[in-house]
Amino acid sequence: MKTAPDRIELMQTLVRIVEAGSLSAAAAQLGTTQPTVSRRLQALERMLGAKLLQRSTHAMQLTEEGQRCFAHAKELLVNWDAFEADLRGSTDVPEGTLRVVVPHAIGQQQLVGPLADYLQRHPRVAVEWLLHDRTPDFIADGIDCAIHVGTVDDPSVVAVKLAEIPRIVVAAPSVLGDASPPVHASDLAALPWLALRTFYRNDITLSHSGGAQQRLVLKPRMATDSLYALRSAALLGLGVCVASSWAVADDVAQGRLLHLLPEWRAEPLPIYLLYPYAHFYPAKLRRFVDILRPALIAGWGTSAAAV
Repeated sequence: MKTAPDRIELMQTLVRIVEAGSLSAAAAQLGTTQPTVSRRLQALERMLGAKLLQRSTHAMQLTEEGQRCFAHAKELLVNWDAFEADLRGSTDVPEGTLRVVVPHAIGQQQLVGPLADYLQRHPRVAVEWLLHDRTPDFIADGIDCAIHVGTVDDPSVVAVKLAEIPRIVVAAPSVLGDASPPVHASDLAALPWLALRTFYRNDITLSHSGGAQQRLVLKPRMATDSLYALRSAALLGLGVCVASSWAVADDVAQGRLLHLLPEWRAEPLPIYLLYPYAHFYPAKLRRFVDILRPALIAGWGTSAAAV
């Protein structure tokens, strides 16, 4: 007769198979092999005396009994996690693997510091740090949370606003040549432009510290979806661009790029932590939020709020 821990493991395996969409994907997310996942599924079916999944070469579908089992298993696992956390109380120690999707640019630079702090504080946690600029399918991909830059339109996820990223106008000195520096935002329209198509392409609005606004219509010489490529093109003198201030701060400080019209800025970009709705959130995720938010506020000097 199976013990309770074995039963929980078998239910966890069934839930992961269904949510991941295949035995091989479930095995990867559980850190085990496909044969092991298959054996666990067969063991659960023998224990319950029912066929739970119908599988063919190209498809996988829950049986009627499997649908009921899946629903009950998810509820039981949530209750079990909440039960464990309640008993542990203040001793609830983060453990396991946290899978995080982060944008390429800040995931390679700005967020590595907070990640290191998190890992140093919680030695029983491992992190899979996955660089993607798209919002993941949390369930199918087995993702715990994601960092997202820009607005969030998906009502199916929790969106915690962490900070706002300031954006400034920069260009290499060669772009201006012997011409006088621009004195008003409207003067920028006559210069060659580069575009970060994720956030602007054919037009952009700049705001003055005094409240005035100026919309610029652009015909960019180059458009890219990479902040690093945008910076490289700007350094080579291909045009003016609006970039996240952190990405070009060193270049401005060392004179490789000029900060044009410092009193004019593009609207800052919000940065969110996203995760799916659930009845219970494990300590590894809660502690990650606790560390990430103040680190980003300190890094960009902006306030943040939950939404």
